[in-house]
Amino acid sequence: MGELDSFEILPNHALTPLGPNGVPRSGWQRTKRAARWHRPYAGLLLLLDSAGVALASLTALSNIDPNKTNAGFQHNPGLFSLTAYVLLPLIWIAVLWGHGAYDRRYLGTGTDEFKRVVRASWTVVAIVAFAAFAFKTDVSRTTVGTALVGALLYVLFLRYLARRALYLSRTKFHLATHRVLLIGTLQEAMEVHQAIARDPAAGLVPVAIHLTEGYAPHPNTNTPVPVHAGRDILSLVREINADTIAVCGSASAEPVELRRLAWQLEGTGIELAVAPQLTDIAGPRVHIRPIEGIPLLYVEEPKLSGLGWLFKNVMDRVLALIGLLIVLPFFPIIALAIKLSDPGPIFFRQPRVGREGKTFRVWKLRTMYVDAEERQAMLDEQNESDGLLFKMKNDPRVFKVGKWLRATSIDELPQILNVLMGEMSLVGPRPLPAEDGDFLGDVRRRLLVRPGITGLWQVSGRSDLSWDDAVRLDLYYVDNWSLVLDLHTMWRTVGVVVFRKGAY
Repeated sequence: MGELDSFEILPNHALTPLGPNGVPRSGWQRTKRAARWHRPYAGLLLLLDSAGVALASLTALSNIDPNKTNAGFQHNPGLFSLTAYVLLPLIWIAVLWGHGAYDRRYLGTGTDEFKRVVRASWTVVAIVAFAAFAFKTDVSRTTVGTALVGALLYVLFLRYLARRALYLSRTKFHLATHRVLLIGTLQEAMEVHQAIARDPAAGLVPVAIHLTEGYAPHPNTNTPVPVHAGRDILSLVREINADTIAVCGSASAEPVELRRLAWQLEGTGIELAVAPQLTDIAGPRVHIRPIEGIPLLYVEEPKLSGLGWLFKNVMDRVLALIGLLIVLPFFPIIALAIKLSDPGPIFFRQPRVGREGKTFRVWKLRTMYVDAEERQAMLDEQNESDGLLFKMKNDPRVFKVGKWLRATSIDELPQILNVLMGEMSLVGPRPLPAEDGDFLGDVRRRLLVRPGITGLWQVSGRSDLSWDDAVRLDLYYVDNWSLVLDLHTMWRTVGVVVFRKGAY
């Protein structure tokens, strides 16, 4: 990892770096370099949470019938207002704080923040129920239920808006970000760099790489950030004004040096992150269990069965049936538009490979001329996809109405029938053509689950993705499936369809 500073503890408890001979380095000043965005952001969340709870109380109070004797506190409106607009928000804030909903580790990315808000709501319900029972308060159950449920919904919605504003500030204005120094071999550091670059909304901005092996490449070598080797890490952090150090791959396997680096960073405000060589595995599958002071990273098997998987199957069919009833009245108009564009069948059916390699025929609205498959041979050289599927942005085989159907994803709606028949899911990997034969290697792992109408590939770029990125996202879904991931993907699909991102 290169030479790491050692420290001595001075009488004022500051950590002062020592040189090779034990002489304090005068050039290093212990200064706080932590990113400060989370403090005002947490303060903003405090205000939004308070406003959300107060707004929920106002909504509940507006539904109270003053003529009912069980309205509660009707003889003491001041006490009622104090409880609704002061005590209840304070209880919510305290419980949210206790559940870590303002902890910077969970703010700005991932779903942990929202999970903690939901868990906190159950605690608030228990507190209110106990208080009502203990003080024998005559309060309308409808009013209390409306206030509590409304508070949860308002808090989640306002936090979602705050998250979107944070994402916008990071992607458009480059604010609220972390300046990251990557430590490891060049290959490992570049892999982490590429993973970080795929998600600019996470707010991690690599600014330099420090090599643990070999030497820095020639200045003309094409790397996205400067590469250093043999430098003092702490002085390099100060020089590039970084606030986060990410130790990549094999460098994280050196416990002594990693521990010393963690000691050296104490009190500086610089965060230390470890990026192990386990990539694309996240969420509930990864657990750290300390054994005799050694943190062991456990990776559990993906849960593709059980109660959650049963609920997914039920949800697929229920939502598919509801969706079918909604879109059925529009089918005659769409069918007429297709017929007027090009005589031929309304639907296009093609063999695809489903779960466990079983072949089925996917339903889609026809968007191409009837001789499209025969004409593909003349267009193979213009294929813009680097994978198994043929893709062209301006495919001459697609008629005018078909382009609109593709841009709005309406051509995918008949796949609801495949979902009802159990051949597909609402969310899953992309269905692959059956005529491409057997799937080997990593691609075959996609067949552990049913393909989906939408998925991570659709909400992450669709046709604009490379084949490797599409496979990576499909494998990530298989390895990290959860109901929350499904619901989040369906929510993101709405925005992708509205803005027609990557659809052609």
